[in-house]
Amino acid sequence: MSKDHMPSIMKQDIGDAELSYLLYEGDGPTIVLLHATGFLPWLWHPIARELSSDWRIIAPYFCDHRESDPEKGGLSWLVIAEDLANLCKVLRLDRPFMVGHSMGATVITLANGAFGLDTRGLILFEPIFLPEDFYKLQITVDDHPLASKAIRRRDSWSDRNEALTYLRSKVLFKNWDEEMLDLYITYGMKSLDAGGLQLACSPKREASLFMGSVHYNPWPLLSKVACPTLVIEGEDSENRGFIDLKKATQLFAQGEYKLFNGAGHLIPQEQPGESIAIIRSFFSHL
Repeated sequence: MSKDHMPSIMKQDIGDAELSYLLYEGDGPTIVLLHATGFLPWLWHPIARELSSDWRIIAPYFCDHRESDPEKGGLSWLVIAEDLANLCKVLRLDRPFMVGHSMGATVITLANGAFGLDTRGLILFEPIFLPEDFYKLQITVDDHPLASKAIRRRDSWSDRNEALTYLRSKVLFKNWDEEMLDLYITYGMKSLDAGGLQLACSPKREASLFMGSVHYNPWPLLSKVACPTLVIEGEDSENRGFIDLKKATQLFAQGEYKLFNGAGHLIPQEQPGESIAIIRSFFSHL
């Protein structure tokens, strides 16, 4: 697939909300790609571009399609999962394959287990299945380790160079593929009328999504996911200390675990080429 193969930007009314998504037309079965918290579907572009030679690709955007307030609990991931299931229904997707990263991996699991979304196979890059006690807590933004950081995140820069310099100075972005960084600035930031750039998914919206992670316990649903499910954990992920993905894999009816060497939590952004190979291999065998 050529490097300039660009998707169509689509919008779809799902009843009480409107979702935008990227569409890469293709002749094969559909793969739905779901991004991480505060990220955007364009961060799948280098992966989707290559996969679209053999599959039809849909990558929805979940940031600002619903009003939410982090101080009032944020946007529940169960609501996002139902929105995803409704999108698939409205688009009449026939048993799609699904790939999710972080929040996106949890959301596709919830859509399958809670809303009966029929899928051919799931690939979960670093899903967020917190220890079960977390879901019993009444937690504030200040108490939430990620929401508290997100809401204070710097969100504006004078120009592209300043934004790039800033991102490269941060541990979160230090191992990113160059094209991924470029896409994050190009599509994850918007130009301001007064000049400069601002994050498209605001710190408040991102915090709201992080707050939504603790509303619903996904663990009882894992055994209801019937399709082949590949769980991928980054060798250097900071989540390994408190998220037990080997235990989660054992609860899936057809679970398979893979440790991804040389990457942290942000596997698709750090290693897009290897991510493509994993997706191709797993789905081709189904």
